Amino acid sequence: MALKRLIIEMGMGVDQHGQEPTVAAARAVRNAIAHNALPGVWEVAGLSDPDEMIVEVKVAVPYPEQVRKEEVLAVLPFGRKTLTVESGGMVVQGRAIPSLNDKNDDMFIAVAAVTVLVEKE
Repeated sequence: MALKRLIIEMGMGVDQHGQEPTVAAARAVRNAIAHNALPGVWEVAGLSDPDEMIVEVKVAVPYPEQVRKEEVLAVLPFGRKTLTVESGGMVVQGRAIPSLNDKNDDMFIAVAAVTVLVEKE
């Protein structure tokens, strides 16, 4: 079976407080899928269950080794999910607010691409 791409969506996520790359990455994935409906999964690709689709996620974020992958993938409601995390995104100086558990002034920005594929003969 060959994999065929149906859709690629991009998103951006920011963690303004707390300096958590996982939070920025999860927000980027959520942003990528926030305004999607995928009727083509059923009407064009002929899947009977949304968990049959393959969802490949690629995220670029500062400090990728700190990302808790299972938390990022939990944003996706369906599919056979995989995640690749690489170094990227941005660190921008914000303002530390102690009551928000900031460690410093850094804000983390992540970008994500979410690709939905189906198996076709």
